[in-house]
Amino acid sequence: MYAIIKNGGKQYKVQEGDILLFDKMSLETGAVVEMKEVLAVNAGELKMGAPFVEGAMVTGVVINEGRDKKVITFKKRRRKDSKVKRGFRRDFTRVRITNIAA
Repeated sequence: MYAIIKNGGKQYKVQEGDILLFDKMSLETGAVVEMKEVLAVNAGELKMGAPFVEGAMVTGVVINEGRDKKVITFKKRRRKDSKVKRGFRRDFTRVRITNIAA
């Protein structure tokens, strides 16, 4: 059984027991997260939503919050003699999927 959910403008394919990194939700460790924006559920047969599946819900538990590794972007223009170096660290919430209710 799997589901496709929408969170933070992104879509994720999830199964029970999966651990995902979502955008930061500012929740405490152990908090229960209920995601009702379920786009599709496959429990033997595929149910597609328009845009969301009626009555479907995915439940998860927050493991922790943190920051990803630094991503460095570097741009160099050969003729203009300019260089730009920027770093970015994404804040995330790590969630374990516990239940998919169709």
